[in-house]
Amino acid sequence: MLNYESIKPYLFKLQPETAHHVAECVLRLPNICQIPFNPFLESHFVNDARLRQEIFGRTFYNPVGLGAGFDKNATMIRGMQILGFGFTEIGTVTPKPQAGNPKPRMFRHIEEESIQNAMGFNNDGAYKVVKRLKQRTLFTTPVGINIGKNKVTPEKEAIGDYTHLIKAFDGLGDYFVINISSPNTPGLRDLQNESFITNLFAQAKELTQMPILLKIAPDMEIKDAVNLTKMAVEAGADGIIATNTTIDYSLVKHPKDIGGLSGAVLKEKSFKIFDAIAKELYGKTVLISVGGIDSAKEAYKRIRAGASLVQILSGLIFHGPDMIMNINNELIQLLKQDGFENITQAVGADRK
Repeated sequence: MLNYESIKPYLFKLQPETAHHVAECVLRLPNICQIPFNPFLESHFVNDARLRQEIFGRTFYNPVGLGAGFDKNATMIRGMQILGFGFTEIGTVTPKPQAGNPKPRMFRHIEEESIQNAMGFNNDGAYKVVKRLKQRTLFTTPVGINIGKNKVTPEKEAIGDYTHLIKAFDGLGDYFVINISSPNTPGLRDLQNESFITNLFAQAKELTQMPILLKIAPDMEIKDAVNLTKMAVEAGADGIIATNTTIDYSLVKHPKDIGGLSGAVLKEKSFKIFDAIAKELYGKTVLISVGGIDSAKEAYKRIRAGASLVQILSGLIFHGPDMIMNINNELIQLLKQDGFENITQAVGADRK
């Protein structure tokens, strides 16, 4: 594999979205070429029994996953396995294809190692993504399906978009994620309320046996975030993902006035929300932490706080693919240092 530090200066000369398309062209080749997955032969894939967990009835070989937003259309799942990810979350997928917001809509904050994006759920739509996932024989690591409403769908009809997607993708992934926390679809975050979530989960649980998780925003008041996630679990959510991007533009020196921030600047805010939720829900549901995770130390902090799994997105852009392998290898050393034989013993260790 090419040394990432040697090619990063050239990638960073490109517009961020153009650089993403270049990466996608490379990472989709293993899918196109139908290269099968073997965790014992992948050079970057850390396959160690100490990192293995059974969650949702599936084996997660390692706890480091790709967060939603990078592989929007399920074109890079096999490539992400080669990079070493233990699971992949595709999407956000909407019922109908949509182009997303006007360009430019993605920006780097290099000094802060952060990304600001206002993509707006640009994706190929359910029909095309379903066709790709039906070729899933290539993929043996878990795949999550992150779903959202179309921009043109009125708020009062939003549940219909989510139920349509659940029916369309039923059986094609290992879990669903309800995305009502992106800042890039007008009115979407307004759906983070008790009435919508209760009604949505009541209908969704009738449509699928797949686990359904809720992803929340980092900009809520902590009390509100805890109450909302508690209510979601009571309504049938099988897990919580915390958090999505933030609209706290004070975190970077030269922000744009659109989109959400991810990356290193989200680290403290994301953990603060996650930690509060974990205090209430650890042991009651599956918790996944995302936001500013760029090292084994940070991943382990989230795991000890109650995360069974962690996800990475912007860190991949700034640190390159070796970061995934390095985090997993260093996690093994941290487990050994604390006397844990398996990662399940570390999950929530600070809560016990």
